[in-house]
Amino acid sequence: MLGHNFEIVEGSPDSRVILHVPHSAIFIPPNVRADILLTDSQLQSELDSMTDTKTEEIARLAAGQNEIKPWLFINKYSRLVIDPERFPDEREIMNKVGMGAVYRKTSMDENLRSPDFAGEKDLLDNYFHPYAKAITDLVSQRLNSAGKVVILDIHSYRPEQHENAVNHGQKRPAMCIGTDAFHTSAQLKALGMQSFAAIGDVFENEPYAGTYVPLKYYGVDTFVQAMMMETRADTFLDEKLEFHSGAKIVVDSLASLIKGAQLLK
Repeated sequence: MLGHNFEIVEGSPDSRVILHVPHSAIFIPPNVRADILLTDSQLQSELDSMTDTKTEEIARLAAGQNEIKPWLFINKYSRLVIDPERFPDEREIMNKVGMGAVYRKTSMDENLRSPDFAGEKDLLDNYFHPYAKAITDLVSQRLNSAGKVVILDIHSYRPEQHENAVNHGQKRPAMCIGTDAFHTSAQLKALGMQSFAAIGDVFENEPYAGTYVPLKYYGVDTFVQAMMMETRADTFLDEKLEFHSGAKIVVDSLASLIKGAQLLK
C-alpha cells in the first residue's frame, strides 16, 4: 500500500513484527524544497550526512529471509520534510537544537529553513499526522490479528558525531539498541543483544536512546513491544555509501531478530 509519503509492505497474516524504516529516503517534494535555504550541493551534503542510507534495503533483505514475513512501514520522503519519530510538541528534546518534527537547523547548526518560516503547521498536517495515523492503524490491525506487536525501528548512524546534537561524548558502538522501560521487555532486549553480537560491540541506549511507539499506545499497552536498531554505518557501508561485505552480517542479524521476535511470549 502506498500512502502520501509512506509505503506499507504487507507481511504474513499471523506476523506480529513491524519493521519501521523512517530515515532511509532522500526525496523532497519541490514545494517543500522551495523553503529550504541550502544550495543543491549543500542539500546533497546534508542528505549524505543525515540519511540512514540503505536501511530500507537492509529491512527488505532481512524480511525476505523469514518464512513468517514481517510487515514493513517505510517513510518514502526525507526526514528533512518531517521527522516522523519526533514528538510534534514541546516534549521533543531535539527542539532545543532546531531539529524537532520539522527541522529548522542542519546537522552543522546552520539554518535549514528561514528563522521566520511559517509553514510548519502545513508540513505537520500534510505529512506528519497522516503518517502517524497510518502506522497507528497498522499497529492496531496487527494487535487485533496477532494479539501482540513488536515494532523494530530500523536506523543507522554515521561514525562521526554531528555538530548539532544532544549526545556529545557518548560511545559510538557498532550497534546501539534503543529500549524503553515500558515497551521493551527483558526478553526482547536480550534477543537484540544476542542477535546483533556478530556485528561488533552492542550498547543499550548509547549514543541513541528509546524507540518508536505510536502515541496512542505509548506508555499504555505492553502488548505493543518495541526496540530500536541503530547500526553504525561503517559496519555495512563504504566511503561511497555502498554496501560492503559487512552488510550481509547486518542483514542476517536482523533476520534472526525478526524470527526471534515472532516467537516471544
